Amino acid sequence: MSEPVIEWGSAGLALPGETESGDCSVVELKDNRATIAVIDGLGHGAEAAAASKAAARILTTSPHESLMVLLRRCHDELRSTRGAAMTLARFDGDTGTLFWLGAGNVKAVLLRRGTPAACLDLLVYSGVVGAQLPTIQTSKVLVGRGDILILATDGIDKKFIDSIRYDEAPPQQQAERLLVDHRSLTDDALVLVARLNR
Repeated sequence: MSEPVIEWGSAGLALPGETESGDCSVVELKDNRATIAVIDGLGHGAEAAAASKAAARILTTSPHESLMVLLRRCHDELRSTRGAAMTLARFDGDTGTLFWLGAGNVKAVLLRRGTPAACLDLLVYSGVVGAQLPTIQTSKVLVGRGDILILATDGIDKKFIDSIRYDEAPPQQQAERLLVDHRSLTDDALVLVARLNR
């Protein structure tokens, strides 16, 4: 059995006092590709969770679609909800390419393995999926084995970028540590870490 294209982990918590989180993640592996998303339903609580779950259903039922098609389908599906911020990414193990796009404030960072390690702050656009979607383009960059993608909702303090260093620890452990160290207590919080295996 071949090694999956990525190893990944995610960690999240609801806003204190809420029973469910409006933040969720999706990871779909097929052939030599991995489609990844972090979705932040606007606000918190049940209505935010309904928005993020609606987007997650689209992504899990049609992961083979292009990222742009998936984003537009999510936009249409979320029109009847309060909307969401979302960043989508795809690792293509055959071409060694990372594709991504995003609307809203789900942060995306690529941490390159190497000496020294390099941290790239990936471009995402303003907007709200389901309400106001600007003109967005899919971006791409060549990646290598061991490169790490980190996606974080706005419940994770953006200062986490200043503190991250390349780490060989399992992605689940990295995600849990980032959540503990940088979680805000004023919103739902979620962080996903994915490491390229090819």
